[in-house]
Amino acid sequence: MSAFIKGISYYLPEKVLTNEEIASIFPEWTVDKIISKIGIAKRHVVKEDETASDLAIEAAIKLFAEYNIDKTTIDYVVFVTQSPDYILPTTACIIQDKLGLPTSIGAIDINQGCSGFVVGLSIAKGLIFGGIAKNILLLTAETYSKYIHPKDKGNMTIFGDAAAATLVTTDGFAEIKNFSFGTDGKGAENLIVKTGAQRFNKPANDLTFDEKGNPKSSDYLFMDGSAILNYTLDYIPPLMENILINNFLEKNDIDLFVFHQANKFIMELLRKKLKIEETKFYRSFKNTGNTVSSTIPIALKDAIIENAIKPQSNILIAAQGLGYSWGGAILEFK
Repeated sequence: MSAFIKGISYYLPEKVLTNEEIASIFPEWTVDKIISKIGIAKRHVVKEDETASDLAIEAAIKLFAEYNIDKTTIDYVVFVTQSPDYILPTTACIIQDKLGLPTSIGAIDINQGCSGFVVGLSIAKGLIFGGIAKNILLLTAETYSKYIHPKDKGNMTIFGDAAAATLVTTDGFAEIKNFSFGTDGKGAENLIVKTGAQRFNKPANDLTFDEKGNPKSSDYLFMDGSAILNYTLDYIPPLMENILINNFLEKNDIDLFVFHQANKFIMELLRKKLKIEETKFYRSFKNTGNTVSSTIPIALKDAIIENAIKPQSNILIAAQGLGYSWGGAILEFK
């Protein structure tokens, strides 16, 4: 038995936040500085009344149209998000109804960040191998812009909102091979929104600014950039090695590396540490920013469109996320 990716589509919200707009708010953060360091020219952000489920639904509609998919064949929905419509009920159930999918299907949410696509892919493969489902609609969608303080130029520059829809089934163009995962919850507070759930369910109203004017608040997204960078450089090299070992492959067997598209600075340091040649290291963040769990499916779709993935290719996907959590796999393109 095998599990395959049969289709990938993605959706970007209409509203665009450009570097020029950011520079007009933060004069010290120039357009040239953003491009040279972060490598992001623009990012899409949701309107006030748009949610992650809205984006996911649009991505799914595109998927059904692009690949001529009969939506009545979908028998499971896996929705990866940290921006649910509600604390409860499950957003995947709302998506099932709005898409008009059968009522005889399973539907679950996964609260996972940048490693979410890999996690969702492994669950979809497990559903197929367990004989539970045959056509899984894997949706990733995030609206981190809603968590970012309006004075937080760092996170505002990096993150973009988006959604991707992936059909995982028993045949397709990319076989999902073996996975490798890791988790270390000691790093949880280095990328976090502390309030809003049950540990701290009321706003803390504890906003402060550091000597550079950067905000810090329990009520908004906080990221310790240095800690996240060090974690990435420490954990991704052994992850890549484990992925290769689990798939009985050597580094030279990989035709393209599609990593989580964090930003130019992190990715270039990672590429150099892993000694991956430029031509095999795919980048797809310039016009979207870091879209969290959707970066890898967006990059895969772009690589397919650009013919960067050839037939009979081995693609190594890998992502590091908040939590800490990390994971990866091999996709064998037919």
